[in-house]
Amino acid sequence: MKKIQGNIIDLFNKKVFGGTIIFNDTIIKISEEGKEKSSYNYILPGLIDSHVHIESSMLVPSEFARIAVKHGTVACVSDPHEIANILGVKGVDFMLNNSSMVPFKFYFGAPSCVPATPFETAGAIIKAEDIVQIFKNEKIKYLGEVMNFPAVINNDAEVLGKINAAKATGRVIDGHAPGLRGEALKKYISAGISTDHECFMLDEAIEKISLGMKILIRKGSAANNFNDLLSLISTNSDMVMLCSDDLHPDDLILGHINELVKSGIRYGINIFHLLTAACINPVQHYKLDVGLLREKDFADFIVIDNLNDFNVKQTYINGELVAENGNSLIKRVETEKINFFNTQLKQIEDFAIKSENNSVVKVIEAIDQQIITKSIEQELKSINGFLLSDIEKDILKITVVNRYNNLKPAVAFIKNFGLKRGAIASSIAHDSHNIVAVGVTDYELCEAVNSLIEVKGGISVIYNGNKRILPLPIAGIMTDEDGNKVAQEYIELNKIVKQMGCNLHAPFMTLSFMALLVIPELKLSDKGLFDGNKFEFVSLFV
Repeated sequence: MKKIQGNIIDLFNKKVFGGTIIFNDTIIKISEEGKEKSSYNYILPGLIDSHVHIESSMLVPSEFARIAVKHGTVACVSDPHEIANILGVKGVDFMLNNSSMVPFKFYFGAPSCVPATPFETAGAIIKAEDIVQIFKNEKIKYLGEVMNFPAVINNDAEVLGKINAAKATGRVIDGHAPGLRGEALKKYISAGISTDHECFMLDEAIEKISLGMKILIRKGSAANNFNDLLSLISTNSDMVMLCSDDLHPDDLILGHINELVKSGIRYGINIFHLLTAACINPVQHYKLDVGLLREKDFADFIVIDNLNDFNVKQTYINGELVAENGNSLIKRVETEKINFFNTQLKQIEDFAIKSENNSVVKVIEAIDQQIITKSIEQELKSINGFLLSDIEKDILKITVVNRYNNLKPAVAFIKNFGLKRGAIASSIAHDSHNIVAVGVTDYELCEAVNSLIEVKGGISVIYNGNKRILPLPIAGIMTDEDGNKVAQEYIELNKIVKQMGCNLHAPFMTLSFMALLVIPELKLSDKGLFDGNKFEFVSLFV
């Protein structure tokens, strides 16, 4: 048996007291020994990320865990949607197998949208009958975010079959419905969908809560709705959870859910409301086997220095000390490398756009720290009948290249990447993870794309005639390299991109969402330019 002493935070009775905890893998006894003491550290339940795509960290689950525990995270609810869109059920199995090698509590869902839409090319298809089979694995806790909300509203048999499979096995169903309101929202929720992490307006979140939906407040590398929805933690603490959704490695090494808690503390949010959202609500909603600092619970808890700075000193999972004083005690593990890359090198002329009688085009306007975009119109110059980027107006070319088949790239224009020279590319491109790239010239765009085809996935920068690549050999979106090393390489790539003129907070994260068709307004798939409001392809030319 082990013993730890400190100020114990009792979330259920909303009190703090000096005491002692006796534990092994579970908590045997909690002794209350007096009032809160200034000389003590604080002991509280471990933090939980209520919605994350591990793949966005570019790290395999075991490596993600090694970093997350340093920040007080003991568990996460993870949708393996990204790798499933590349490798199908085989990808889900990979995540389960790798995550089982470390003492961290991963709870995976069955991906509901593979492919996310019929308007893009993915590497796999997961049908309703596949979901039924996946749910035979008790480790699969829920149905992953139902992104195709028009299909739910229009009674699509395939999508409803997946939802019914979840209902039949008592699994909860995650949602994804940015901007959905009114009668359409009511129908979406009535299908059994219980959460949404895509609210970007407070009144939208309040409407969803009024209809019984739980709201996941997100602070990720590209999408950050925390400040907009912060007040919900005070007014509706039982109906909200905290999540990162997508977190790139440079942000993960700095913090995780603890950063959301710290932000809430700075804004004066009651600590019990904050920790209810960060600890209790995910456990109760998803029925997780995670302890909440009660006798007979699993010994999943953290030790912090004080309630103002919230610096994590120790993390325990099932009674095992897994992190201490900023150091992870979880050992690295070896893992298999699985992938699906089946396209050939491209030619410069593949990225040319022939002008029409009208040179006014629709342009994707990227928005910093958001995954939504705007659709704008711009007249462009042409030479020899081909449209050009316009650096002065910050209009550059964007391409999405099918990685699963050797087909001609889709090419359009984008604003707000700010590059004055060079190109950047990534095979992390939600949701199908084809290659997405932005560049100043066709030559540089082609170089960036080909650099990733050669290594079968990663992120790359072409600048001043130089090439720099971070390979991601696992599904083209992850690596099993040391997480801190990967983060430093990623930081260096971001620095180079900023030197090339980009002012976006997270250039590669923003780039990765420019092919995400289910988020309005205008996006690009490997099949062409797509209107996310109308849910249909549109012409590049106005």
